[in-house]
Amino acid sequence: MSFMETFTSAFLVLLIIGLVVSAIGFYKYVYFISLGYGFSIAVMGGAMLVLGYGGLTPGTAVLCLLLVLYGCRLGGYLLVREIQSASYRSTMKKEINDGKSMKIIVKFIIWISCALLYTLQVSPVFFRLQNGGGTDVWCLAGAVVMACGIGLEAGADWQKSAAKKVNPKRFCDKGLYRIVRCPNYLGEVLFWTGVLVSGVNILSGPWQWAAAVIGYVCIVYIMFGGARRLELRQNRNYGSDPEYQAYVQKTPILIPFVPLYSVAKYKWLLG
Repeated sequence: MSFMETFTSAFLVLLIIGLVVSAIGFYKYVYFISLGYGFSIAVMGGAMLVLGYGGLTPGTAVLCLLLVLYGCRLGGYLLVREIQSASYRSTMKKEINDGKSMKIIVKFIIWISCALLYTLQVSPVFFRLQNGGGTDVWCLAGAVVMACGIGLEAGADWQKSAAKKVNPKRFCDKGLYRIVRCPNYLGEVLFWTGVLVSGVNILSGPWQWAAAVIGYVCIVYIMFGGARRLELRQNRNYGSDPEYQAYVQKTPILIPFVPLYSVAKYKWLLG
């Protein structure tokens, strides 16, 4: 399948949606990768559900609904945390560039890059619709994995919020945090793995495969980068705590049962 056949006007509609929604980052830089991210995915999923692109079936409708659910849950959670948590806002001021000194051309590049990435991430679902893939075992398997990812991420966010209400100055090592130190990021990886799985048997030609794989690899890379950023922050906050040291030495940072306990030394990880 040629490049032009792959990236049709319908694909460009999704990219435009990403550009419009993520433009909120011009108000506050971090919104490019937080609120703009979650709500872009939600609106893209909704657009595919409404427009159908000629391939809407019960299975593909579920895939689109899961994208909407994922994006609304993530965007809503981040919005509530932004509004209600003064400690979070204070932490983010130290951790993330506020963008005030950033040149406008750099912001434009980041804006376009983010919108393109979000479009690539949802592309396996789009290509299933475009290629008339319908409902099959790969579609259903992907939907199940996506639902598990949403549940894991939501559960991890809820458990951490609950733990911080009890003891805001202690790290969270309860529930899902006994399995990995970043279960919310694991849920993210699981969700996008499901998206990729949903399109495995229907992707056609090198351009569709390139779009799907690039989107997946990039978000996994970003999640490992986010895990590194969190690890560095926790090392600063809890590094002298013997309980924390015991916790990090026995609990993998992101992938269960894989003895990877630290990514702090990998400076090439950005997230």
